[in-house]
Amino acid sequence: MTLDLDETDRAILRHLSEDAELSASALGRRVGLSQPAAWRRVQRLEQAGALAGRRLDLDLAALGFGVTVFLGVKIGTKGRVSLADFERAVAAIPEVQTIEHILGAYDYRLRVTARDLADFERVLRRRIMTLPGVANVDANVMLSEERLPGPL
Repeated sequence: MTLDLDETDRAILRHLSEDAELSASALGRRVGLSQPAAWRRVQRLEQAGALAGRRLDLDLAALGFGVTVFLGVKIGTKGRVSLADFERAVAAIPEVQTIEHILGAYDYRLRVTARDLADFERVLRRRIMTLPGVANVDANVMLSEERLPGPL
């Protein structure tokens, strides 16, 4: 079921995607609503599942993680290793930030952070390449990232 959003709902989602910590009062001022009306709208969007949560965006480079690599991982022995087992094993690696099960040349896309390239090589060789079922890995080092506004 699709949620029927009006322009005010879309504006609320845009503002919250830019700053998830906005108070209902500040949000209301930005979209032309009172604080209680803005709060009710946010509650409705949360209950409908349009707002799945609010998360903190960490500056990984400032925390000492200067390298981000996207890995395409092909599972070679799907009959012997379940995808759930692979997902559970890769989720236990702290350097892996996201795990995406995808359709295409690879079965998974991983976002891996490391302190530097030598640290990434250690994670790749000792942790990722030793996971059960891993047949092929393709690495793409992120040079820069620009966050774009969502479809709203």
